[in-house]
Amino acid sequence: MLRLDEEETPTQESSLALFEKALLDSRTILLTGGIDDKQARRVAERLIALSGISNDPILIVLSSPGGHVESGDMIHDMIGFVSAPVNILATGWAASAGALIYTAVPVERRYALPNTRFLLHEPRGGVGGMASDVEIQAREIIRMRERLNKIFAEATGQTYEKIVEDTDRDYWMSAQEAKDYGLVGNIIKHISEVK
Repeated sequence: MLRLDEEETPTQESSLALFEKALLDSRTILLTGGIDDKQARRVAERLIALSGISNDPILIVLSSPGGHVESGDMIHDMIGFVSAPVNILATGWAASAGALIYTAVPVERRYALPNTRFLLHEPRGGVGGMASDVEIQAREIIRMRERLNKIFAEATGQTYEKIVEDTDRDYWMSAQEAKDYGLVGNIIKHISEVK
């Protein structure tokens, strides 16, 4: 097993390259961990490359606690931008910006494994500095919250008012609760169930 403080040997590098090639050949993108600009770039690169190769469906396997909203926006928008259809499979959890990314595809292309958890909430951010800067940051957070609530309302079929009420605090859902809510399209147990 490779420890974080060890450098990769040529054999490990070639094994990782083979693993990456196998994922790309299967048209699968793993999106795990926090969402940041590096993660957004990596996913966007793979979406563009895979879509350029063919219009066969791409599968994104998502497990994320969320992260930077604008990086989530980039991934969300790139999923709709590429010509190849994209399926998303949530596993583990799809929280915050991860839940935003999950809504980038039509509901019938949203899959979840049975033990996946979902979290919707209003955007969070550190606000500080001079009073005028705090006012600007607060105004931007309100605009972001309104925009995200509209996206979640459209993606789930819930009313905007219901989304506002639910996201006022952390709103956790099991896979079945998320399906009943309109967030999840299909709860599956095996890859053969992805259409």
